[in-house]
Amino acid sequence: MKRWTRITLTVVTGAVGVTAVAGGLALIVAAVTASDAGGVAPDRSYLGGSPFTSYIVPGIILAVVVGGTHILASILTGREAAAAPFAAAVAAFGLLIWIFVQMMFIPFSPLQAAYFLVGLAEVGLVLLALGLFRRRAVAAS
Repeated sequence: MKRWTRITLTVVTGAVGVTAVAGGLALIVAAVTASDAGGVAPDRSYLGGSPFTSYIVPGIILAVVVGGTHILASILTGREAAAAPFAAAVAAFGLLIWIFVQMMFIPFSPLQAAYFLVGLAEVGLVLLALGLFRRRAVAAS
């Protein structure tokens, strides 16, 4: 994996991991304290039609699954572990799925679009890390 690809993927997955854990904890705190957690928690009406009655389980999923896979991917990528591209791909697709499902229940917000684009960027960085976009030498004629 090229140095700049590794550094970029490490930083991006780390940033998404930290923000996902923070967002998940905010959802849990909002659900437990019946507050809006400083304006972070979405309106409870968005849970209508979903399998959830509060934001506790979505908060746990966001923090543990989305945040956890991203933090793990960041650590493995930073350490240049052999499993790093796989971990980053799992994290990226997890983020894309999270945002896609979220958009089924919560009205569009620019933050959703931003994280969806970040997920796509992560997939692109994984493809670069795997060498799928190597420049091929052109034979002289």
